[in-house]
Amino acid sequence: MADLVRVTPLDDGAFWRVTFGASKGNIIDRAMMAALSRVFAEARAAAGLKAICLEGAGGHFSFGASVQEHLPDQVRAMLAELRQLVLDMIDSRIVILAAVKGQCLGGGLELASVCHRVFASAEAKFGQPEIALGVFAPIASIVLPARVGRAHGEDLCLTGRVVTAAEAKQMGLVDDVTEGDPGDAALAWARAHFATRSAASLRIAVQAVRADLAARIRTELPVLEAMYLDELMATHDANEGLRAFLEKRPPVWRHA
Repeated sequence: MADLVRVTPLDDGAFWRVTFGASKGNIIDRAMMAALSRVFAEARAAAGLKAICLEGAGGHFSFGASVQEHLPDQVRAMLAELRQLVLDMIDSRIVILAAVKGQCLGGGLELASVCHRVFASAEAKFGQPEIALGVFAPIASIVLPARVGRAHGEDLCLTGRVVTAAEAKQMGLVDDVTEGDPGDAALAWARAHFATRSAASLRIAVQAVRADLAARIRTELPVLEAMYLDELMATHDANEGLRAFLEKRPPVWRHA
């Protein structure tokens, strides 16, 4: 896990700076999902922990999940692992702050959207581009409309377009845009608001405000995953879009 995710405890363990990434785009493959899940399981057991700052290594948050792992022989296991990661984030009962630099796309945006607040550098870009590959994002289909409202959520999921940090802030996708390091801004916000709070009480408050989202992930996400596996992956175009991306060529759609 140490090579994929690095945890830096701060302020006597009240805050953790969690940095993930082992490649240029910090691809969130199944190994990365499992490593992050272990961190959030450890966070739940860390009694004095109040908030986590989650950031990608290097110049980007994440280019998204592994496209290779979206192929028919791997996609079922990938979706299950990603669902478990999101549940581990929610069940940690810790305030999670995303610190975004560079690209935050696909599965990366799904993880950021699950966080309580998103801090972004001015040049950051956000997008849910799965539709360009002929597929859709099950988690984003729940969390983006919940975070930014139905109109903006549908915009991002259905067009696949990439938006700037400024537009993301207007949507409510991003909470703070900074000219400096978004990780430093996130930690400064956490210290200002949580340094004098009870970690035990804060955890129960986090659980309370996330009760509806947690219930929706547990009940609605398996339905969307079944739609993905049984309907979407039975189409020519979903398989064509994924193969075309991996083969670096334009897709040839049959519209079926």
